[in-house]
Amino acid sequence: MSEISERYKRLGDAFADKIAAVPQDKWASPSPCQEWTARDVVAHVVQTQGMFLGFVGKELGDIPSAEDDPAKAWDAARAKVQTQLDDREGAKVEFDGLSGRSTFEAAVDKFLNSDLVMHGWDLARATGQDDSMRPEDVTRVHEYLLPMADMMRGPQAFGPEVEVAPDASPQDKLLGFLGRTP
Repeated sequence: MSEISERYKRLGDAFADKIAAVPQDKWASPSPCQEWTARDVVAHVVQTQGMFLGFVGKELGDIPSAEDDPAKAWDAARAKVQTQLDDREGAKVEFDGLSGRSTFEAAVDKFLNSDLVMHGWDLARATGQDDSMRPEDVTRVHEYLLPMADMMRGPQAFGPEVEVAPDASPQDKLLGFLGRTP
């Protein structure tokens, strides 16, 4: 297992734990992502795994629906990505993606791992769970996304930056940067 594969597994497990902790009556709760419910957040994360597998000629295949069973949908989707990451050759497959030429592994670390941190917070916030992030994840995600600030703002992405106090925590600064109110 590479460092990236291990990070994906850790973040994927944390996301699965958040899904498992959602009370049945909270799946329709609004999330910090405009117009998305808690269930929509999971569906988006599942769909994104499929998009990245598609970059390297793979598919999610026939997996459970996030609408019907968010936990099973997530477990099936992340298992496919984890298998590709754990295969040394599969992890190094190159493709032309959203930000130029990349390997599957590098793209997973930049985008999918960042997505799991951000949307893990969204799911936790929507469903009343602990929404704290690991400091090293906050730093890594912020450093990765900072140069893409202009590109990531707009419809179906991140909204305008939310101002936070200069002495706000690194997590709150990241959330404000992502257009979320801490």
